[in-house]
Amino acid sequence: MTKSSRSKRASGAVLPVVAGLFLASGLIRFGDGTAQALAQELRGMAEDAAASGQGGTADHASAADPCPPPADIADLLNALKTRAAELDAREAELDDRAATLDIAGEEISRQMASLQAAEDSLKSTLALADQAAENDVARLTAVYESMKPEEASALFAQMDPEFAAGFLGRMRPDLAAAVMSGLDPNVAYSISVILAGRNARAPKE
Repeated sequence: MTKSSRSKRASGAVLPVVAGLFLASGLIRFGDGTAQALAQELRGMAEDAAASGQGGTADHASAADPCPPPADIADLLNALKTRAAELDAREAELDDRAATLDIAGEEISRQMASLQAAEDSLKSTLALADQAAENDVARLTAVYESMKPEEASALFAQMDPEFAAGFLGRMRPDLAAAVMSGLDPNVAYSISVILAGRNARAPKE
């Protein structure tokens, strides 16, 4: 409530009291006992009205002042604000870490795809190399088969038994037998053992 409103209310309360005092003064002039009693009653009303006006003003002034929160509640509010700020900072940190992990995951996926492509390329290269080696061995075997048995025997005698067994195992049986017959018996025996061992390790139905 504004100051002008309080002044108007106080004036409205005092004017009837003043009028009553004038009335009491007139009655006293007549010397009537009843008039004196009425005058005293009006004076009491005036005093009560004045006291009531002052009390109302004081109550309004005290009501206008805000009530500060207790100290323990203020401390609790400050603690909650601090905790909220810490949680916000923690959330921001976690978001940054998640973004970093996403970037790292994308890089790992890219590298894995690159490695897979390299592996596929290597497999293809090895397959081509194996096929080329197989073709070379097949052609060389055909060359040995076309040679005269004694010439082939002289050549196979210079080979490592493992290497010679590989070619003899690919040759036609009759041509391989002709070559084996021209070898030294010890060399022929070693090659035969190797061939037998390979056949023994071969899967059987």
